[in-house]
Amino acid sequence: MLSLLRCRAPQPLPRCPWRVRAASGLSSSNASPGQKYRDTVLLPDTDFPIRRSAEETPRCELRVQEESGFLQLYSWQKERTTKKDFSLHDGPPYANGDPHVGHALNKILKDITNRFHMMRGYKVNYVPGWDCHGLPIELRALADLGEEADSLSPMEIRHKARQFAEKAIEKQKSSFIRWGIMADWNNCYYTFDRKYEAKQLDIFYKMYDKGYIYRDYKPVFWSPSTRTALAEAELEYNQQHVSRSVFAKFPVKTSPPKLASIIDGSSAVSVLVWTTQPWTIPANQAVCYMPDTEYSLVKCVKTGEHYILAADRIDSTAISLGTELEVISSFKGVYLEDGVCMHPTIHDRSSPLLPANHVTMAKGTGLVHTAPAHGIEDFSVASHHKLPVECLVDEAGCFTTGAGTELQNKAVLGDGNEAVIQMLHGSKNLLKEESFVHSYPYDWRTKKPVIIRASKQWFVNTANIKDKAQEALKKVKFVPASAASRMLEMLNRRTYWCISRQRSWGVPIPVFYSKETGEPLINRHSIGHVMKLVEEHGTDVWWTHPLEELLPKEVLQQAGVGSDVLDFEQGRDVLDIWFDSGTSWAHVLEEGGEQRADVYMEGKDQLGGWFQSSLLTSVAARNKAPYKNVIVHGFTLSEKGEKMSKSVGNVVDPDVIINGGQDKVKEPAYGADVLRWWVAESNVFTEVLIGPTVLNSARDDINKLRNTLRYLLGNLSDFKPETDAVPSTEMYVIDQYMLHLLQDYASKVTDAYKGYDFGRVIRLLEALITRDLSSFYFSIIKDRLYCEEESDPKRRSCQTVLAEALDIVVRSFAPILPHLAEEVFQHLSYKKEPESVFRTGWIKPNSVWKKPGLVEAVEAACSMRDAFLASIPGKNAAEYDVTIVIEPGLLFELMETLQVEGKSSTSQLNELMMCSHTSLVTDIPLDLSAEASTLNGSFLINLEGGDICEEESFNVIVEPSTKERCPRCRKYTTASSLTPCPRCLEVVAGKWSN
Repeated sequence: MLSLLRCRAPQPLPRCPWRVRAASGLSSSNASPGQKYRDTVLLPDTDFPIRRSAEETPRCELRVQEESGFLQLYSWQKERTTKKDFSLHDGPPYANGDPHVGHALNKILKDITNRFHMMRGYKVNYVPGWDCHGLPIELRALADLGEEADSLSPMEIRHKARQFAEKAIEKQKSSFIRWGIMADWNNCYYTFDRKYEAKQLDIFYKMYDKGYIYRDYKPVFWSPSTRTALAEAELEYNQQHVSRSVFAKFPVKTSPPKLASIIDGSSAVSVLVWTTQPWTIPANQAVCYMPDTEYSLVKCVKTGEHYILAADRIDSTAISLGTELEVISSFKGVYLEDGVCMHPTIHDRSSPLLPANHVTMAKGTGLVHTAPAHGIEDFSVASHHKLPVECLVDEAGCFTTGAGTELQNKAVLGDGNEAVIQMLHGSKNLLKEESFVHSYPYDWRTKKPVIIRASKQWFVNTANIKDKAQEALKKVKFVPASAASRMLEMLNRRTYWCISRQRSWGVPIPVFYSKETGEPLINRHSIGHVMKLVEEHGTDVWWTHPLEELLPKEVLQQAGVGSDVLDFEQGRDVLDIWFDSGTSWAHVLEEGGEQRADVYMEGKDQLGGWFQSSLLTSVAARNKAPYKNVIVHGFTLSEKGEKMSKSVGNVVDPDVIINGGQDKVKEPAYGADVLRWWVAESNVFTEVLIGPTVLNSARDDINKLRNTLRYLLGNLSDFKPETDAVPSTEMYVIDQYMLHLLQDYASKVTDAYKGYDFGRVIRLLEALITRDLSSFYFSIIKDRLYCEEESDPKRRSCQTVLAEALDIVVRSFAPILPHLAEEVFQHLSYKKEPESVFRTGWIKPNSVWKKPGLVEAVEAACSMRDAFLASIPGKNAAEYDVTIVIEPGLLFELMETLQVEGKSSTSQLNELMMCSHTSLVTDIPLDLSAEASTLNGSFLINLEGGDICEEESFNVIVEPSTKERCPRCRKYTTASSLTPCPRCLEVVAGKWSN
C-alpha cells in the first residue's frame, strides 16, 4: 500500500562549489566564522559536467561509443549463455534515399526495445535489413539520364539500380550506427542477396503449388507514368483530383419486355448514365442497375426527351442538367431485365442492361456504365455474364489501334479523354460535361494519376488465404490494440493481390511461356533449377544466361514436358516488392532457427503493407503468422502538425539534429541522445511532432537529468560500496522510505518498458528525479550529507541510498539514453575499471526495500512538514523551531519511530521538518511565545492492507528559533554565532585532531 507522495514544497539544491573536499583547520585567523569552517564541510566532488556545449556533445558521444564498445555490444550479448531469447524482426527500410526522421523514429524505438530486453538477460536476435528492389530505386537511378534511359538494356538498368541502392544503404547504415542502434552491422540482410532471392522463389513456388498464386487477365491498378501494375498499398489518394465528368445517353435499342407497354408508346427513350472517366466509354459492354431499387421513366421539360434513371436521383440530376424532369412512370429495377441499349460512340455495338449489386445511389443516376477492362466490379459483372473484356489502352496509358483511328495513340488521361467527349457530342449522346473534384488514386512514387486497366498478371488469391490469416491474426497482440481491427478490416476488403510488375529491377517471376499458346510452364523441377542458379549467381542470371541454361533439356524431361526448349521463352515480369519484403521471415527467422518473431514494429502504413504481406505469405506457406506481437507507430510531422516538405522548408534532418547545420545558431548540434529522448517521450502511437521547440525542450530535460546525476556522483566520491554500504535494516527511516520509492519506481518503469510505453518511462523518470529526489530527498539529507563526520553511519546510510538511486536511475534510462548512461558509468568513483552499463544487467531492486508500514510514518511526518512549510512561504525553515502535538495513540507512536527524545536538532523527524529544533509532545505547551503560530491538521493512517484505518489529528506550532546560527551547518542550534553547535564542534574536533 503506497499512497501518492504529497507535493513537497520545492527546496533548491544547496548552492555549493563542486570542489575537492578538505578537512584542514582554519585557513586564516582573520577569516569570518563561516569561512573558518567551510573546508570542514563535505562538499560534492566530481568532474562530470552539468551540461555539454553544442560543440562538445557530438564529440563526447563518439568517444563514449568507442570507449564503451557500442559496435561490439550486439556480438557480446549473442555469445552469452542464456535460455531466454527475444526476436525483433526488422522491417527493411527502402534503399532509395537519405535517412530521415521517420527512420530515426522507427530504428530508435526498436533499439530501446532491444536494449531493454538485452539488459534483462535475453539474447536479442535483431538483424537489420534493407528493401533493395523496385521501381522507386529504378526511377532514382535513372533520373538524371533523361531520354537516354529508354535505350538502356535491362541489365544496364539493374546495374545502375543496384549501385544506387548500395550507396543509399551505406549512407543509412552509417546514420543508424551514429544514432546508437545496437546490431551486428557486418551481417545485415538485403533483398538483393542471392540466398534471399532464392528463398523468395521457394516461397513463390510453395504458394503456387498450393493454389494460392495464379495468372489471369483482369483489371488492375496501372500507372501510365511508370508503365507497370500496382498493388493498393502502392497508391495514395489525391483528395483534390479534378475529373471531367459527363452525363451521357445510352439510347434504348430493345425495350425491356416488362416495360414494353410504357416505352413503346413514347418517343425515343435513353438510359441516362454519369461517369467521371469518359475515356472508358469506348470499352463499354453493359449498363448496370440495382434490381430492388425504384427507377423512373421521366420526360425532360426542355427537350421532350425521355430518360430512365433511379427515382432517388431525379432531383439532383435535374439540377445538374438545369432542367425539370417530369415523372411518367416508376418501377423496380428488375423491370429493366433483358433490355438492350445502343453504344453511345460505336454505332454497331450494343450494351445490355444487367443487374448488379455494386450500383449505389450516392451520386450519379443510379445506372452504371460498365467497362469490364477498367473496373473491378465491372469485371465481376463481365465474368458472371460472360461479356468480352477488351482493353483498348496500352502500357503507356494511350488508346490502341483497336480503339479506332479517332482515338489511336491518344492518352486516356489527356487528349484521349477529350476525343471521347467530342465523340459523345458528335453522336448527340452528351447531355452535359463538367469538372468534378473527388478522391482519386495516384502512383505514390511519381505522384501522377493511375488508371484501371486489364492485363495478364500474376495474383495471390487472398480470398482463399483470408480466413486462415484472420484466425492467425486474432492470436497476435497489437499495440495499440485498435490496430488489430484496422488490419482485419483491410484484410477483409482484399480479394486478390497483384504481385507482378513490368520492370527490370527486381526478382524475376521464374516462369517460362509457350511461344505457341502463351501458357506458363512452372513446376518444382524448373523452379528448383532456377533457384540453384540464383543462389549461385543472383537473379541477374535471368537476363544474362541463355534460355538453354535457364531451362535445360533434362529439366523438361524431369517435368515430363515433351516440347523443345526453344518452344519457350522466359517471362519478363518481376515480383512486387511487397512480396520481396513480405518473405523476409523465411530468410531471417527460419534460417536463424526461429518460427516466429516476438515483435514486428513499424509505422501504421504497414498495416496494409509489410505486416500484411508477411502475414499472407507466412500463412500461405506454413499456416502461421510470422509474429507474436505487432507494435504500430505513427508518422512524423513538423511541430505545426504539417507533413514535411522540402518546398515548404520544414524538413527535419536527423543528422543535422545530431551534428548541427551550417548555421550553428539556427541549427545547433543536439547529439543522438536528444533525438532518442524525443522518440521516447513522444506519444508514438499517434502522429509525432518534431522541430526546434520540441528538440530544445528535450535538450533541457536531459540537462536537468544531468544536474541530478552530477549531484549523485559528487556526493559519492568518497563512498566505497563494498566497505561503506549500510544494510537497509540499519538505515535511517527516511533512507528506507527512499528505497521503498525506488523499489516502486523500478517495478513501474519495468512494466512500462514491457508495454512499449516509453513515454511513461520518461514521465516516471522525471517524477522521480524532480519530485522524489531533487525537491524532497536531497533537500532533507543535505545537513547529514555535508556536515556529519565522513564515515558516520548516518551519512553512509544516505550515501548507500544515493548509490542505489544512481544505479537504478541510470539503468532505467539506459535503453533510451545509452550515451549518457555510459558517460555516467565512466565517472563512477568507486569503479576501478569502468564497466558498460549494458553488460551489467537491468535494475536490481531488493524486495526487502518494500515497506508499506514505514511509508505511513514518513508520510504522516510529511503532512506535518507540508503544513509547516506552507506557513512560511519563501523563508528559511532553519530559522524556526517546530513543536508537533499529538494525543497518545497510533499516530504518536509512528512519530516516535522518527524521534525518541522530546526535543532534538538531529533526529530523523527534525531532518524531515528541515527546521532547527523539533519537539514531539502530547499537549500544547503553556509557555508559547507571542510569535508562535498554531496549525491544525489530520492524517489518515492506513495499515495492514486497510485492516487498520484511523484518522488522527495533530497540531504544528511554529516559532522563531531562540538560538544563534551555527557558522558551520547554518542551523540555529548554537549559543553563539561565533561557535559551532555541539554536533559540529564534535565533528570539527575529530577532523582537527586527525
